[in-house]
Amino acid sequence: MRRDHIHTAVLTCISVAAGWIGWSGQVVLLPVALAFPVLWALVPNRAAAGLVSAGHFLAASRGLPQGVAAFYSSDLWPGLLLWLVASFSFVGVHTIVWSGSARQKPLRYLAAAILMALPPLGITGWAHPITAAGVLFPGWGWWGLVATTAGLIGLVARIRPAVAIALAGAWAWSAATWTDPELPDSWRGVDLEMGASLGREADLPRQRDLIATVHSAANDGAGFVVLPESALGSWTPTVERLWIKALVGSSLTVIAGASVIDADGYDNVLVGMSAGGGRVLYRERMPVPGSMWRPWRGDSEGARADFFANPVVVLDGRKLAPLICYEQLIAWPVLQSMLHDPDVIVAIGNGWWTANTSIVAIQRASVEAWARLFAKPLVMSFNT
Repeated sequence: MRRDHIHTAVLTCISVAAGWIGWSGQVVLLPVALAFPVLWALVPNRAAAGLVSAGHFLAASRGLPQGVAAFYSSDLWPGLLLWLVASFSFVGVHTIVWSGSARQKPLRYLAAAILMALPPLGITGWAHPITAAGVLFPGWGWWGLVATTAGLIGLVARIRPAVAIALAGAWAWSAATWTDPELPDSWRGVDLEMGASLGREADLPRQRDLIATVHSAANDGAGFVVLPESALGSWTPTVERLWIKALVGSSLTVIAGASVIDADGYDNVLVGMSAGGGRVLYRERMPVPGSMWRPWRGDSEGARADFFANPVVVLDGRKLAPLICYEQLIAWPVLQSMLHDPDVIVAIGNGWWTANTSIVAIQRASVEAWARLFAKPLVMSFNT
């Protein structure tokens, strides 16, 4: 029994390290997270599987307590509570499906991976190791996803040494030849440093500042300019008219985050604007659970989740795959979008509340990995 305890403690420590390093925000380190299925397969019992899973998930999402404290201007306790609650699905699934049978482990791990990639459990499916597919097999598309899934299954089977060597070789080659996703011609993603004021202060001076920023990007040759999540504040007819007037006489198209508010709540959206008019392009499929999406409260204050709606949108003849903030941390929104073979991935976020954490870096690394896997041009725009 004591030997099992020591064995579990060692595996848990390694799992924590793998979660910390793999989800550090460095895209080429994402394959470190593939150590988790190996450790999960090596534990001696179900309780140990829960400890290894908890260590990995909590290390991977370590920025959450501090980020929540900053978001709500509170102490760490609400963030710690949300951190633990968010871990329940990941830990619960990997604990329940664990088996001591070597023959059953591959299929059971596959079941866990699928459950954590799709709703409802996939709503909190952060730190999914399948994200590493873009680093291991850049440009392979769906075949790369299949190869990585097969690798994950192999890592929990008796053939794990051979599979680990093969994956390590693919990782080494990819890291040595790694290139960032391409930026589409004439597109610019604008990063802002406006902190918590972005979206909350949307008065005329702020709108004029944003308009000046957009025109500055256009002077550098941009035809499409992307602004971060919540950049415009509330999308109203007045805001629309202001921007259309500012774009008259140019061929510039602006894509920016905003919110559309009504009596039943609000939508976190992406709007497109040009001299010819403006419209809502995209409604966020998965807002942040807890802080934005709160269906359990039954009130009209939270953001709506559109789940499987609008996976791609068309703008000027191009299919865009939009990903707003939280959608970059989970698997199913990007996979749903890739089923429609988009021309460009547009990823935006408002990460002022993540200061001194790795959350925005992890978002960037995740979306870069997906873009490289499917060989899609990528435009990113974040506020910090």
